[in-house]
Amino acid sequence: MPAVVIIGGQWGDEGKGRTVDFHSQYCSVIARYSAGNNAGHTIMNDQGKFALHVIPAGIFRSDKICIIGHGVVIDPAVVLGEIQGLEDRGVSTKNLRISRNANVIMPWHPIIDKGDELLRGDLAIGTTGTGTGPAFHDKVARTGIRIADLLDAERFAERLRPVIEYKNRILIGLYGLEPLDYEEVYENYLNFGDRLRPYADDTALLVQEAHADGKMILLEGAQGSLLDLDTGTYPYVTSSVPASIAAGGPAGVGLGPTAVEKVIGVYKAYQTRVGNGPMPTEIFGQEAEDIRQGGGGVAGTGEFGTTTGRARRIGWFDGVLARHTAAINGITSIALTRLDTLSHAEEVKICTGYEIGGITINTMPATLWGMEQAKPIYENMPGWGEDVSEVRRLADLPVNARNFVKAIESLIGVSIDMISVGPERDQAIVTRDIFGTVIETK
Repeated sequence: MPAVVIIGGQWGDEGKGRTVDFHSQYCSVIARYSAGNNAGHTIMNDQGKFALHVIPAGIFRSDKICIIGHGVVIDPAVVLGEIQGLEDRGVSTKNLRISRNANVIMPWHPIIDKGDELLRGDLAIGTTGTGTGPAFHDKVARTGIRIADLLDAERFAERLRPVIEYKNRILIGLYGLEPLDYEEVYENYLNFGDRLRPYADDTALLVQEAHADGKMILLEGAQGSLLDLDTGTYPYVTSSVPASIAAGGPAGVGLGPTAVEKVIGVYKAYQTRVGNGPMPTEIFGQEAEDIRQGGGGVAGTGEFGTTTGRARRIGWFDGVLARHTAAINGITSIALTRLDTLSHAEEVKICTGYEIGGITINTMPATLWGMEQAKPIYENMPGWGEDVSEVRRLADLPVNARNFVKAIESLIGVSIDMISVGPERDQAIVTRDIFGTVIETK
């Protein structure tokens, strides 16, 4: 059966986790393919509310294999903490597998991450400070340390010593900090390796065998497409390799591109962003705060980062950027989230184009300067003014809410097949499932 990629269509935090959680019921393997613990998912189900940072959102279905692929960089302490936290709450991690070829976030990576942000000053990217970017830098520079290295004491010693000597020179000379102690790092990470050994595997082979056996595979993206290194709002993007777009999905787990047949794009009914960089439809003041707090009391979990806890920047839905990410990802189906959060609004807005220097455009500007100069052109629509959190059929949505959904669908040119109306697992309107089966006629 074909593999399916679930990817964020904005700057992350679109609700990919709950979308993965829902669609994972139809799949045998759920695999995370990129980023690190700088990204996160909030999941609410019958077992409670969970914050995941690295472990795939399919972990709550005990009959599924969950894989952290080689495209992910792994902080062992974070992964082990998540495993322990899940086990403590009765969630089994026995089916979790971690690629032996995944690169490891080492102690110097968060230090360099935070140090570089200070050195950038006004040009700071707004990173999470988790060390994810520097870990990908080392991966590309071929100085990275992998999970497999932690499993072999002799090999790890050979790999660690020259790297830590090089990094200590940077810590001392560039940042004026104390050097890291080789023996301490060696012992700590060797211990991490022993604890991760039961989960370490040739995950590429596992995924390839599952595909050959005709099993449905779900590839879980961790960040939004607008943070992609090549096609996002550069330089205010992530450092993940493979890309933070659907094309990176198979590469990050060990599948060929022909394995992917469907791409589900997840978009919020509005926009959010954590960190710096242009955001043409950004709004401020009470208007933004009502959305950030969860719609002024309407069901919602609030717009604060799962990983950092930082308040997210808020903006109206940007159709220009949505069309861009739908095209670069080859999105075949859309999950629209947080519709309930806008239930308080008397008026809702959709950006249909930009005005730059007196010229109207409807495509994403190719330069940072263009993005910074872009002024949104809005279609203003009446709000629906009622709670929709109990609605389970599209036909039962208030007419203004349906018109809002249809306007977004028409603007992007891709079918909206799932609409989330609350954070709980069952708070969703589904008109077509992952197999393409029509559940409700629009």
